[in-house]
Amino acid sequence: MRYLSTRGGIAPISFTEAVMMGLATDGGLLLPEKLPTVDAATVAAWRNLSYPELACAVLSLFIDDIPPADLKDLIRRSYATFNHPEVTPLVKQGDCHILELFHGPTLAFKDVALQLLGNLFEYLLKKSGGRMNILGATSGDTGSAAIYGVRGKERINIFILHPYKRVSPVQELQMTTVTDPNVFNIAVRGTFDDGQAIVKQIFNDIPFKEKHQLGAINSINWARIVAQVVYYVYAALKLTGEGRAATADFAVPTGNFGDIFAGFVARHLLPKEIGQLILATNENNLLSRFVLHGDYSVGTVVATSSPSMDIQVASNFERYLYYLNNESPERTRAAMEQFAASGTLQFDPAARARIQADFASKSATEEETVATIRGFHRATGYVLDPHTAVGVHAGQACRRQGVPLVCLSTAHPAKFGEAVKRAIGREPEMPASLANLTGKPTRCQVLDAEIATVKGFVEHHAL
Repeated sequence: MRYLSTRGGIAPISFTEAVMMGLATDGGLLLPEKLPTVDAATVAAWRNLSYPELACAVLSLFIDDIPPADLKDLIRRSYATFNHPEVTPLVKQGDCHILELFHGPTLAFKDVALQLLGNLFEYLLKKSGGRMNILGATSGDTGSAAIYGVRGKERINIFILHPYKRVSPVQELQMTTVTDPNVFNIAVRGTFDDGQAIVKQIFNDIPFKEKHQLGAINSINWARIVAQVVYYVYAALKLTGEGRAATADFAVPTGNFGDIFAGFVARHLLPKEIGQLILATNENNLLSRFVLHGDYSVGTVVATSSPSMDIQVASNFERYLYYLNNESPERTRAAMEQFAASGTLQFDPAARARIQADFASKSATEEETVATIRGFHRATGYVLDPHTAVGVHAGQACRRQGVPLVCLSTAHPAKFGEAVKRAIGREPEMPASLANLTGKPTRCQVLDAEIATVKGFVEHHAL
């Protein structure tokens, strides 16, 4: 399996080279030369596998340069850190199925990929004798999951940018209470999009990237996407097959397009079992406007109770655009250059028809998000976090009659206690791992959202 850039400017590379490269050196995003497919016999063989076994089977389709025994061990160690034997259990609540993705160390779906990616980095650096300085931006959950994935690991320093006072208090504590010497938290005075833009500009400075061996842990890293493909396959196989439904639909709260793009890849593997992908956004509805109206235009970031989705530039959008452009790197590069210059892309009726064949979509206002948490709790007794509530709201609006609906639950509700309290009159039960954060020492550097300032900090502290 070889990997190419969406912009066509690199020679094909291996999976491990793609992991270490992160963002392609031509500014594009990395994708397989050809998405793999599986036959009915393979699907049948997968149905009774445990989550780690299934992860090994699925990831082996995309990874052919890590020995199978080593890959199996990496996966085993990554998911041994989860507090549920199924890793990502599927729970029936009311008229939908909640796919709980929050049983990892930081209680967010990012752990599913980042526990694996941290172990991958360590494994590859040990083999090569190299070093890495990880640089990433977070809107909330990626930062803590990335930090927990690599804290204390040899040969790695990690620099995480988050928007100053624009993440939840719990999210901030999860990051800043990690005081391992190899962890550097940076709060930038601005939005997530400001931080993400700085990270991309730094990665596009190839001499700086190579000098400091920069690595990407955001969802621009292909390993993040492919690890998330597994839980779509896992849930779909639980609900479909002999004596069960023919297909299942998935509602996905997303801001960066990474999680739902993983669903797009998973559906390529299981086109019968994975049906409609419902793209759910909050009031920062860039992606819903894209799906519904063919309008991909930057707006003003609105602060909401689902801050991990408070995004106006979706960093994984380019991967889908590549397929929408019939895998043309020239057209994709030209479109992204146009977007960088103008902040807008418009799609004609033919393109909109293709987009709407791939995705349904619905956005949720703040009032609708709170009402969904409240109504779902009254109906089932189950507490949703606000991101999951956005997904449930969209899923219920777009669901198809007679088709099982899976709603991805991307974070534990205790991470967003204030929003939950507003909805149901009390805060959710606080897991010990979060309750113990209060009062711990913290370390964080507050910087202006300026590329030179951030580069200087990274240069000073890099390995």
